[in-house]
Amino acid sequence: MQDSDRNRRRMARLMTHLTWVAVLAMLTLYFNNYIESRENPNAALALTDSLGAEVVLERNRAGHYLAPGRINGQRVDFLVDTGATSVSVPEHLAQKLGLRAGVPMQSMTANGVVTVYRTTLASVELGGIRMQDVSASINPGMSDDIVLLGMSFMQHLELTQREGRLTLRVPQ
Repeated sequence: MQDSDRNRRRMARLMTHLTWVAVLAMLTLYFNNYIESRENPNAALALTDSLGAEVVLERNRAGHYLAPGRINGQRVDFLVDTGATSVSVPEHLAQKLGLRAGVPMQSMTANGVVTVYRTTLASVELGGIRMQDVSASINPGMSDDIVLLGMSFMQHLELTQREGRLTLRVPQ
């Protein structure tokens, strides 16, 4: 009888520990998703083949507009930068995308003057908006995987910013 009680207590303890592990795992997943949604509220922006005339982006808690998109059909993450003259692709990402570095040129960035390399992107997609033959630069000084979505893409769009939302619309 004592072995039976001892086994039941051990089993009860084991089940209690497993329950706590499961609860902690679920809380971790929840808070990771919560933090991600605060950093990039547009992470679920549709990457579909259906083209639309408007994309609405939510500002993240740092005040930036981040969104998934595509360059030449390959998925990338964009940071909308109306102060950038052209789309700016980090060099290591440009290599993964198969972009060819063209003529070197000097570019003024937040970190000062840097040498970048001119390139042309066959296609750039953000949500349902797609542009072809977009002027861009390859920037060896950028270390993260974020592509700056500059005015060489957005110059063809109507931009409206209100209450933490940026609407990009193809003019009719």
